[in-house]
Amino acid sequence: MQPATPGEPSPDSASPPRFSATLTGECLILSGPLRVQALSDPAMTRSAATIDASAVTALDTAGAWFLEKARRGGCKVTGLPQELQPLLRQVAASWPQRPKETGPPRGSLRGAVEQLGRHVGAAIASLLALVEYLGRFLAALARALRHPRQFPLTSLVYHCQAVGLNAVPIVVTISFLIGVVIAYQGAYQLRAFGAEIFTIDLVGIAVLRELAILLTAIVVAGRTGAAFTAALGAMKMREEIDAMRTLDIDPDQTLILPRVLALTLMMPILALIGDIAGLFGGGVMAWAALDISPAIYVARLSQNVDVTHAFVGLVKAPVFGMLIAIIGCRFGMQVGGDTESLGRMTSASVVAAIFAVIVADAGFSIFFAQVGL
Repeated sequence: MQPATPGEPSPDSASPPRFSATLTGECLILSGPLRVQALSDPAMTRSAATIDASAVTALDTAGAWFLEKARRGGCKVTGLPQELQPLLRQVAASWPQRPKETGPPRGSLRGAVEQLGRHVGAAIASLLALVEYLGRFLAALARALRHPRQFPLTSLVYHCQAVGLNAVPIVVTISFLIGVVIAYQGAYQLRAFGAEIFTIDLVGIAVLRELAILLTAIVVAGRTGAAFTAALGAMKMREEIDAMRTLDIDPDQTLILPRVLALTLMMPILALIGDIAGLFGGGVMAWAALDISPAIYVARLSQNVDVTHAFVGLVKAPVFGMLIAIIGCRFGMQVGGDTESLGRMTSASVVAAIFAVIVADAGFSIFFAQVGL
Protein backbone atom coordinates (compact mmCIF):
# COMPACT_ATOMS: atom_id res chain seq x y z
CA MET A 1 0.00 0.00 0.00
CA GLN A 2 1.54 3.30 -1.11
CA PRO A 3 1.73 6.15 1.43
CA ALA A 4 -0.39 9.16 0.78
CA THR A 5 1.21 12.20 -0.74
CA PRO A 6 1.64 15.07 1.77
CA GLY A 7 -1.26 17.51 1.52
CA GLU A 8 -3.68 14.87 0.19
CA PRO A 9 -6.31 13.10 2.38
CA SER A 10 -5.53 9.54 3.32
CA PRO A 11 -7.64 7.00 1.46
CA ASP A 12 -8.29 5.19 4.76
CA SER A 13 -9.76 8.28 6.45
CA ALA A 14 -13.47 8.71 5.71
CA SER A 15 -15.35 11.96 6.51
CA PRO A 16 -18.08 11.51 9.16
CA PRO A 17 -21.64 11.29 7.82
CA ARG A 18 -23.44 14.61 7.71
CA PHE A 19 -27.04 15.33 8.67
CA SER A 20 -29.46 16.87 6.22
CA ALA A 21 -33.12 17.85 6.45
CA THR A 22 -35.18 18.54 3.34
CA LEU A 23 -38.78 19.73 3.32
CA THR A 24 -40.66 18.41 0.31
CA GLY A 25 -44.23 19.59 0.34
CA GLU A 26 -45.56 18.55 3.73
CA CYS A 27 -42.93 15.83 4.25
CA LEU A 28 -39.68 16.45 6.13
CA ILE A 29 -37.00 14.00 4.95
CA LEU A 30 -34.19 13.36 7.44
CA SER A 31 -30.86 11.83 6.50
CA GLY A 32 -27.74 11.10 8.53
CA PRO A 33 -27.17 11.15 12.29
CA LEU A 34 -30.06 12.81 14.14
CA ARG A 35 -28.22 14.19 17.13
CA VAL A 36 -28.40 17.37 19.18
CA GLN A 37 -26.33 19.31 16.62
CA ALA A 38 -28.90 18.51 13.94
CA LEU A 39 -31.69 20.33 15.77
CA SER A 40 -30.14 23.68 14.83
CA ASP A 41 -30.86 23.04 11.15
CA PRO A 42 -33.38 25.70 9.92
CA ALA A 43 -35.50 23.02 8.25
CA MET A 44 -36.12 21.38 11.63
CA THR A 45 -38.20 24.35 12.77
CA ARG A 46 -40.67 24.13 9.89
CA SER A 47 -44.02 22.43 10.28
CA ALA A 48 -44.64 19.21 8.40
CA ALA A 49 -47.40 16.63 8.30
CA THR A 50 -45.00 13.68 7.89
CA ILE A 51 -41.39 12.99 8.88
CA ASP A 52 -39.48 10.42 6.81
CA ALA A 53 -36.75 9.02 9.08
CA SER A 54 -35.78 6.03 6.94
CA ALA A 55 -32.35 7.51 6.13
CA VAL A 56 -31.45 8.31 9.74
CA THR A 57 -28.24 6.49 10.65
CA ALA A 58 -27.82 7.43 14.32
CA LEU A 59 -29.98 8.79 17.10
CA ASP A 60 -29.39 10.34 20.50
CA THR A 61 -31.77 11.48 23.24
CA ALA A 62 -32.23 14.95 21.73
CA GLY A 63 -33.12 13.49 18.33
CA ALA A 64 -35.54 11.02 19.89
CA TRP A 65 -37.10 13.86 21.85
CA PHE A 66 -37.60 15.80 18.60
CA LEU A 67 -39.34 12.87 16.92
CA GLU A 68 -41.56 12.15 19.94
CA LYS A 69 -42.55 15.79 20.29
CA ALA A 70 -43.45 15.93 16.60
CA ARG A 71 -45.48 12.73 16.92
CA ARG A 72 -47.40 14.08 19.91
CA GLY A 73 -48.05 17.26 17.97
CA GLY A 74 -49.91 15.34 15.26
CA CYS A 75 -47.02 14.69 12.86
CA LYS A 76 -46.62 11.17 11.44
CA VAL A 77 -43.11 9.70 11.88
CA THR A 78 -42.30 6.88 9.43
CA GLY A 79 -39.35 4.73 8.40
CA LEU A 80 -37.17 4.93 11.50
CA PRO A 81 -34.71 1.99 11.39
CA GLN A 82 -35.50 -0.89 13.71
CA GLU A 83 -32.26 -0.62 15.70
CA LEU A 84 -33.04 3.03 16.62
CA GLN A 85 -36.60 2.50 17.81
CA PRO A 86 -35.79 1.29 21.38
CA LEU A 87 -34.39 4.72 22.28
CA LEU A 88 -37.48 6.39 20.84
CA ARG A 89 -39.73 4.09 22.89
CA GLN A 90 -37.71 4.83 26.02
CA VAL A 91 -38.09 8.60 25.50
CA ALA A 92 -41.82 8.17 24.88
CA ALA A 93 -42.20 6.14 28.09
CA SER A 94 -40.47 8.82 30.16
CA TRP A 95 -42.38 11.72 28.58
CA PRO A 96 -43.73 14.04 31.31
CA GLN A 97 -47.44 13.66 31.88
CA ARG A 98 -49.80 16.48 32.75
CA PRO A 99 -51.01 16.26 36.34
CA LYS A 100 -54.61 15.25 36.55
CA GLU A 101 -57.01 17.76 38.02
CA THR A 102 -58.09 16.62 41.43
CA GLY A 103 -60.66 19.33 41.99
CA PRO A 104 -64.37 18.67 42.34
CA PRO A 105 -66.36 18.04 39.17
CA ARG A 106 -67.95 20.97 37.44
CA GLY A 107 -71.52 21.71 38.39
CA SER A 108 -71.28 19.99 41.77
CA LEU A 109 -72.19 21.68 45.02
CA ARG A 110 -68.67 21.22 46.31
CA GLY A 111 -67.24 22.93 43.25
CA ALA A 112 -69.64 25.86 43.59
CA VAL A 113 -68.79 26.29 47.27
CA GLU A 114 -65.07 26.06 46.51
CA GLN A 115 -65.34 28.68 43.78
CA LEU A 116 -67.35 30.93 46.08
CA GLY A 117 -64.68 30.55 48.75
CA ARG A 118 -61.99 31.55 46.29
CA HIS A 119 -63.91 34.67 45.29
CA VAL A 120 -64.49 35.60 48.93
CA GLY A 121 -60.80 35.07 49.68
CA ALA A 122 -59.82 37.25 46.72
CA ALA A 123 -62.23 39.97 47.87
CA ILE A 124 -60.80 39.90 51.39
CA ALA A 125 -57.26 40.05 49.98
CA SER A 126 -58.22 43.06 47.85
CA LEU A 127 -59.73 44.79 50.87
CA LEU A 128 -56.58 44.17 52.92
CA ALA A 129 -54.44 45.48 50.06
CA LEU A 130 -56.60 48.61 49.92
CA VAL A 131 -56.08 49.15 53.64
CA GLU A 132 -52.34 48.59 53.16
CA TYR A 133 -52.08 51.27 50.48
CA LEU A 134 -54.17 53.63 52.58
CA GLY A 135 -51.65 53.15 55.37
CA ARG A 136 -48.76 53.72 52.97
CA PHE A 137 -50.38 56.95 51.77
CA LEU A 138 -50.92 58.22 55.31
CA ALA A 139 -47.36 57.29 56.28
CA ALA A 140 -45.96 59.12 53.25
CA LEU A 141 -48.14 62.14 54.06
CA ALA A 142 -46.87 62.16 57.65
CA ARG A 143 -43.25 62.02 56.45
CA ALA A 144 -43.86 64.84 53.99
CA LEU A 145 -45.46 67.03 56.67
CA ARG A 146 -42.61 66.30 59.07
CA HIS A 147 -40.06 67.25 56.40
CA PRO A 148 -41.74 69.98 54.29
CA ARG A 149 -38.76 70.30 51.96
CA GLN A 150 -39.39 66.76 50.77
CA PHE A 151 -43.04 67.46 49.99
CA PRO A 152 -43.63 66.86 46.23
CA LEU A 153 -45.35 70.21 45.64
CA THR A 154 -44.56 70.42 41.93
CA SER A 155 -45.92 66.94 41.30
CA LEU A 156 -49.01 67.74 43.38
CA VAL A 157 -49.80 70.86 41.33
CA TYR A 158 -49.29 68.95 38.08
CA HIS A 159 -51.63 66.15 39.12
CA CYS A 160 -54.22 68.63 40.39
CA GLN A 161 -54.31 70.10 36.91
CA ALA A 162 -54.39 66.67 35.25
CA VAL A 163 -57.14 65.15 37.41
CA GLY A 164 -59.09 68.34 38.12
CA LEU A 165 -58.90 71.04 35.48
CA ASN A 166 -58.62 68.66 32.54
CA ALA A 167 -61.63 66.65 33.75
CA VAL A 168 -63.99 69.63 33.94
CA PRO A 169 -65.37 69.40 30.36
CA ILE A 170 -66.46 65.76 30.60
CA VAL A 171 -67.88 66.24 34.11
CA VAL A 172 -69.86 69.32 33.02
CA THR A 173 -71.20 67.56 29.93
CA ILE A 174 -72.38 64.43 31.74
CA SER A 175 -73.84 66.32 34.71
CA PHE A 176 -75.69 68.71 32.40
CA LEU A 177 -77.17 65.82 30.43
CA ILE A 178 -78.22 63.92 33.55
CA GLY A 179 -79.98 67.06 34.79
CA VAL A 180 -81.82 67.28 31.49
CA VAL A 181 -82.83 63.61 31.65
CA ILE A 182 -84.09 63.82 35.24
CA ALA A 183 -86.12 66.95 34.52
CA TYR A 184 -87.67 65.46 31.40
CA GLN A 185 -88.52 62.09 32.94
CA GLY A 186 -89.77 63.69 36.16
CA ALA A 187 -92.01 66.10 34.28
CA TYR A 188 -93.38 63.27 32.15
CA GLN A 189 -94.33 61.21 35.22
CA LEU A 190 -95.59 64.07 37.40
CA ARG A 191 -97.74 65.59 34.66
CA ALA A 192 -100.31 62.82 35.23
CA PHE A 193 -100.87 64.18 38.76
CA GLY A 194 -100.70 67.84 37.83
CA ALA A 195 -97.54 68.20 39.91
CA GLU A 196 -95.03 69.33 37.29
CA ILE A 197 -93.71 71.99 39.63
CA PHE A 198 -92.24 69.28 41.85
CA THR A 199 -89.87 68.43 39.01
CA ILE A 200 -87.65 71.21 40.37
CA ASP A 201 -87.51 69.53 43.78
CA LEU A 202 -86.75 66.18 42.16
CA VAL A 203 -83.89 67.61 40.12
CA GLY A 204 -82.42 69.51 43.06
CA ILE A 205 -82.45 66.63 45.53
CA ALA A 206 -81.37 63.92 43.07
CA VAL A 207 -78.54 65.93 41.56
CA LEU A 208 -77.15 67.45 44.75
CA ARG A 209 -77.47 64.39 46.92
CA GLU A 210 -76.60 61.47 44.65
CA LEU A 211 -76.32 61.68 40.91
CA ALA A 212 -73.80 64.48 40.40
CA ILE A 213 -71.19 63.10 42.77
CA LEU A 214 -71.82 59.47 41.78
CA LEU A 215 -71.51 60.09 38.05
CA THR A 216 -68.51 62.34 38.61
CA ALA A 217 -66.82 59.58 40.60
CA ILE A 218 -67.56 57.00 37.90
CA VAL A 219 -66.15 59.28 35.20
CA VAL A 220 -63.06 59.98 37.28
CA ALA A 221 -62.62 56.25 37.98
CA GLY A 222 -62.63 55.48 34.28
CA ARG A 223 -60.47 58.46 33.35
CA THR A 224 -58.06 59.16 36.20
CA GLY A 225 -57.98 55.77 37.90
CA ALA A 226 -57.04 54.09 34.63
CA ALA A 227 -54.43 56.79 33.96
CA PHE A 228 -52.82 56.22 37.37
CA THR A 229 -52.67 52.46 36.78
CA ALA A 230 -51.26 52.84 33.28
CA ALA A 231 -48.62 55.39 34.31
CA LEU A 232 -47.35 53.43 37.30
CA GLY A 233 -47.60 50.16 35.38
CA ALA A 234 -45.48 51.53 32.55
CA MET A 235 -42.88 52.67 35.07
CA LYS A 236 -42.98 49.22 36.66
CA MET A 237 -42.47 47.54 33.27
CA ARG A 238 -39.45 49.73 32.52
CA GLU A 239 -38.08 49.00 36.02
CA GLU A 240 -38.05 52.71 36.85
CA ILE A 241 -39.55 52.06 40.28
CA ASP A 242 -36.79 49.57 41.08
CA ALA A 243 -34.26 52.17 39.98
CA MET A 244 -35.87 54.71 42.32
CA ARG A 245 -35.53 52.31 45.25
CA THR A 246 -31.90 51.72 44.30
CA LEU A 247 -31.31 55.49 44.43
CA ASP A 248 -33.00 55.60 47.86
CA ILE A 249 -36.05 57.46 46.50
CA ASP A 250 -39.31 56.46 48.19
CA PRO A 251 -41.91 55.59 45.49
CA ASP A 252 -44.74 56.05 47.98
CA GLN A 253 -43.79 59.66 48.64
CA THR A 254 -42.80 60.45 45.06
CA LEU A 255 -45.50 58.63 43.07
CA ILE A 256 -48.42 57.62 45.29
CA LEU A 257 -48.67 60.61 47.64
CA PRO A 258 -49.13 63.38 45.03
CA ARG A 259 -51.64 61.36 43.02
CA VAL A 260 -53.83 60.37 45.95
CA LEU A 261 -53.65 63.82 47.53
CA ALA A 262 -54.42 65.59 44.25
CA LEU A 263 -57.53 63.52 43.54
CA THR A 264 -58.69 63.81 47.16
CA LEU A 265 -58.45 67.60 46.98
CA MET A 266 -59.91 68.02 43.48
CA MET A 267 -62.85 65.65 43.82
CA PRO A 268 -65.01 68.06 45.90
CA ILE A 269 -64.37 70.79 43.33
CA LEU A 270 -65.41 68.49 40.49
CA ALA A 271 -68.48 67.46 42.48
CA LEU A 272 -69.46 71.11 43.01
CA ILE A 273 -69.03 71.81 39.30
CA GLY A 274 -71.14 68.74 38.54
CA ASP A 275 -73.86 70.00 40.91
CA ILE A 276 -74.00 73.35 39.15
CA ALA A 277 -74.04 71.76 35.68
CA GLY A 278 -76.76 69.29 36.68
CA LEU A 279 -78.98 72.00 38.14
CA PHE A 280 -78.41 74.12 35.06
CA GLY A 281 -79.40 71.23 32.78
CA GLY A 282 -82.56 70.65 34.82
CA GLY A 283 -83.39 74.35 34.59
CA VAL A 284 -82.96 74.37 30.83
CA MET A 285 -85.27 71.38 30.41
CA ALA A 286 -87.83 72.83 32.87
CA TRP A 287 -87.87 76.04 30.85
CA ALA A 288 -88.16 74.19 27.53
CA ALA A 289 -90.65 71.46 28.50
CA LEU A 290 -92.63 73.01 31.38
CA ASP A 291 -92.34 76.70 30.55
CA ILE A 292 -90.92 77.38 34.02
CA SER A 293 -88.87 80.56 33.92
CA PRO A 294 -85.33 80.60 35.34
CA ALA A 295 -86.45 83.00 38.09
CA ILE A 296 -89.15 80.60 39.30
CA TYR A 297 -86.73 77.68 39.00
CA VAL A 298 -84.09 79.36 41.16
CA ALA A 299 -86.66 80.57 43.70
CA ARG A 300 -88.19 77.11 44.02
CA LEU A 301 -84.75 75.54 44.47
CA SER A 302 -83.75 77.97 47.21
CA GLN A 303 -87.05 77.51 49.07
CA ASN A 304 -87.60 73.75 48.88
CA VAL A 305 -84.14 72.20 48.41
CA ASP A 306 -82.16 72.44 51.60
CA VAL A 307 -78.42 73.04 51.56
CA THR A 308 -78.08 69.80 53.54
CA HIS A 309 -78.49 67.85 50.31
CA ALA A 310 -75.48 69.62 48.81
CA PHE A 311 -73.53 68.96 52.01
CA VAL A 312 -74.34 65.25 51.87
CA GLY A 313 -73.08 65.03 48.30
CA LEU A 314 -69.90 67.01 48.90
CA VAL A 315 -68.95 65.02 52.00
CA LYS A 316 -68.71 61.89 49.85
CA ALA A 317 -66.39 63.51 47.31
CA PRO A 318 -63.00 63.31 49.09
CA VAL A 319 -63.67 59.73 50.17
CA PHE A 320 -64.52 58.71 46.61
CA GLY A 321 -61.44 60.49 45.30
CA MET A 322 -59.16 58.79 47.80
CA LEU A 323 -60.63 55.36 47.02
CA ILE A 324 -60.21 55.81 43.27
CA ALA A 325 -56.64 57.06 43.57
CA ILE A 326 -55.52 54.36 46.00
CA ILE A 327 -57.05 51.59 43.88
CA GLY A 328 -55.48 53.01 40.72
CA CYS A 329 -52.04 53.22 42.34
CA ARG A 330 -52.34 49.77 43.89
CA PHE A 331 -53.15 48.04 40.59
CA GLY A 332 -50.44 50.04 38.83
CA MET A 333 -47.81 48.79 41.27
CA GLN A 334 -48.94 45.19 40.61
CA VAL A 335 -48.25 45.30 36.86
CA GLY A 336 -45.79 42.67 35.67
CA GLY A 337 -43.22 42.89 32.93
CA ASP A 338 -45.53 42.48 29.91
CA THR A 339 -48.14 44.62 28.18
CA GLU A 340 -50.83 42.00 28.77
CA SER A 341 -50.45 42.50 32.50
CA LEU A 342 -50.69 46.27 32.02
CA GLY A 343 -53.97 46.01 30.11
CA ARG A 344 -55.41 43.49 32.56
CA MET A 345 -54.55 45.60 35.59
CA THR A 346 -55.89 48.77 33.99
CA SER A 347 -59.25 47.13 33.31
CA ALA A 348 -59.35 45.62 36.79
CA SER A 349 -58.51 49.00 38.30
CA VAL A 350 -61.50 50.70 36.66
CA VAL A 351 -63.90 47.92 37.66
CA ALA A 352 -62.62 47.82 41.25
CA ALA A 353 -62.76 51.61 41.60
CA ILE A 354 -66.35 51.84 40.34
CA PHE A 355 -67.38 48.96 42.59
CA ALA A 356 -65.72 50.59 45.61
CA VAL A 357 -67.43 53.91 44.87
CA ILE A 358 -70.87 52.30 44.66
CA VAL A 359 -70.32 50.33 47.88
CA ALA A 360 -69.10 53.46 49.67
CA ASP A 361 -72.09 55.42 48.36
CA ALA A 362 -74.46 52.77 49.71
CA GLY A 363 -72.70 52.97 53.08
CA PHE A 364 -73.04 56.76 53.11
CA SER A 365 -76.74 56.50 52.24
CA ILE A 366 -77.38 54.16 55.18
CA PHE A 367 -75.35 56.34 57.53
CA PHE A 368 -77.07 59.60 56.57
CA ALA A 369 -80.48 57.94 56.79
CA GLN A 370 -79.67 56.78 60.33
CA VAL A 371 -78.53 60.24 61.46
CA GLY A 372 -81.50 61.97 59.82
CA LEU A 373 -79.74 63.81 57.01
